[in-house]
Amino acid sequence: MSKAEAFISPDEEQEIIAAIKVAEKNTSGEIRVHIEASTEKNHDERSLEVFYLLEMNKTKDENAVLIYVAVKDKKFVIYGDKGINKVVPEGFWTTTKDIMQNHFKQGDFKQGIVDGILKAGEELQEHFPWQIDDEDELSNEISKG
Repeated sequence: MSKAEAFISPDEEQEIIAAIKVAEKNTSGEIRVHIEASTEKNHDERSLEVFYLLEMNKTKDENAVLIYVAVKDKKFVIYGDKGINKVVPEGFWTTTKDIMQNHFKQGDFKQGIVDGILKAGEELQEHFPWQIDDEDELSNEISKG
């Protein structure tokens, strides 16, 4: 079992996927979680690379959010696309990271990710409310590297 797979249990993974579904229920925004053991690259660069690999840049309203976690490196990045970054309040991503980090420091990785997802979902809902013609553009599954 890789370090990325040991990071969260299968039950916790299902709870994270459920949180993504809840967060996306009232918004056209999209949220993905990517977990990998580590990277040789700068974590911001790697999160951007994963964002494009997962084709998150192709959402209609440019309102996708990636939560990227490099387990062994003990680093994580929240990457929001152009559309969402234009409208979130200044410091929003930092505040969201702080909430997640508080859980991570206590070893509660699942709850940190869930809280980050739900906070991002609230902000997406405010700026990109669900419309009748909205469709789930991206998978809710956790991707692993």
